[in-house]
Amino acid sequence: MSRQQTIVIKIGSNVLTQSNGLPDLSRMEHLVEEIMTLQKAGKKVVLVSSGAVAFGKQNVPISEKLNPVLKKQIWAATGQIRLIHEYQRLFQENYNQAIAQILVTKEDFRDRKHFLNMKSCMEALLQQNIIPIVNENDTVTITELMFTDNDELASLTAAMINADTLLLLTNVDGIYTGNPDDPDSELIETIHGSTSQISSYITASKSSFGRGGMLSKFAMAKKSADLGIEVLIANGKKEGILIDFLHQNLRCTKFEAKRKKQAAKKWLAHGTHYYKGEIFINEGAKKSLTSSVIRSLLPIGISRIKGEFSKGDILLVRDEQGHQIGLGKAAYSSKAAHEKIGLKNQKPIIHYDYLYLFDHD
Repeated sequence: MSRQQTIVIKIGSNVLTQSNGLPDLSRMEHLVEEIMTLQKAGKKVVLVSSGAVAFGKQNVPISEKLNPVLKKQIWAATGQIRLIHEYQRLFQENYNQAIAQILVTKEDFRDRKHFLNMKSCMEALLQQNIIPIVNENDTVTITELMFTDNDELASLTAAMINADTLLLLTNVDGIYTGNPDDPDSELIETIHGSTSQISSYITASKSSFGRGGMLSKFAMAKKSADLGIEVLIANGKKEGILIDFLHQNLRCTKFEAKRKKQAAKKWLAHGTHYYKGEIFINEGAKKSLTSSVIRSLLPIGISRIKGEFSKGDILLVRDEQGHQIGLGKAAYSSKAAHEKIGLKNQKPIIHYDYLYLFDHD
């Protein structure tokens, strides 16, 4: 673990709040100190921090009758100021360390140009030794375009900047064989290969502040590991947690990284909720795409098309039974694609470099 250079650290709401619901400023201070230790050891750190809504709740009383979405937006808007101000105070006053605030929505990841602009900005900040602090822009996000939670945002961010490690800090040591509070439950220290049995251990319970639970962390960790990013789920409430990571003696659940994917495939991998159209392929095309030989998707393999899309949009690829095969970037529009269905000697609708196939283990 100590060899990794670029690390995305996600700090959950349950790490940054006390049991009484008040912000845990002492925990923030310790984590900032440990992040600075990582940086001094030559690591580049991007921080994805929850906590804005929780911070907002402490200072802005709102009528119970108010629309829940509006309440969340108000708490996020007011709490984000306190959250980032506290980070700035801790980093700047104690270590003279510059930070940057980056607020994003899912739309920013859906559009390839937005995605590349964000990537360039974040890489420039890291080159200038500035620590980016990323959070969802809750004030402008509508429900259907919300991130599942900040685990998803952290996973997207790690893929975007080609991070070596994604460290998800929560209030337990990792994934257990049962309830973490049960003394008979054992910590699963390493996850590799097939994960079908692991998911049966996980409950979909949620924290009081966050939108997601361990089930979300598992899904995002599995996807990130498939892209070649090492993922660690660890207890952010523990003293010296990042120092333990640095010294390679961290108690956690580790998802072993597979072979690194190309940058474009990392962008596509998270596009399940962003696609504009669907391409249904015949059995021959399915066998061709899922074989060990690298191939693009040609119009001759398409049986039908659903939805309207433009060149550059993300497409969901399904087989004739409707099973999801993968995601790709459209090489041309749905109008042009309709005209080419089933024809030979045509340019690919999805080039292999822009095709991400799902892992079906």
